[in-house]
Amino acid sequence: MRATVAGTAVTLTAGALLTAAMTTATASPPATATTPPGTTASQPVLVDCLWQRTVRPIDFVLACGDGNSRLTGLHWQQWSPDKATAVGVNMVNDCKPYCAAGKFHSYRVTVRLEGTEPWKKHPGVQRYTLMSITYADARPDGFKQVMTYPLWG
Repeated sequence: MRATVAGTAVTLTAGALLTAAMTTATASPPATATTPPGTTASQPVLVDCLWQRTVRPIDFVLACGDGNSRLTGLHWQQWSPDKATAVGVNMVNDCKPYCAAGKFHSYRVTVRLEGTEPWKKHPGVQRYTLMSITYADARPDGFKQVMTYPLWG
């Protein structure tokens, strides 16, 4: 009987600690937009798959489910209400023989963001809706020279 009471007490204590930890985590303030020097808060944002918004990000994950495609080293030449353009590298996993054992390869790209509309999560914030990636020379197997993706919103 004592073992059952002790086990129940340990379980209840663990549950209380877990609840307290989760409450603390969910009570954290939401992340805010990163607005680098030289930009204004009224500029459109790029929303990632974690619902974080940024202006002129250096890196951006394209394959959110597994991280097997990521833009890195982005250098933005333009960021305006109409469009944004950058050059950088697309790091893509070849997934050979399978993704966990695959190798990442780098491909020089130009990134273009277009189409702005109010972000559903924050209607006062404009977000880009479309991303086009143009490969400078080599590109991953099965990819076109220009790949276009709708963006999260």
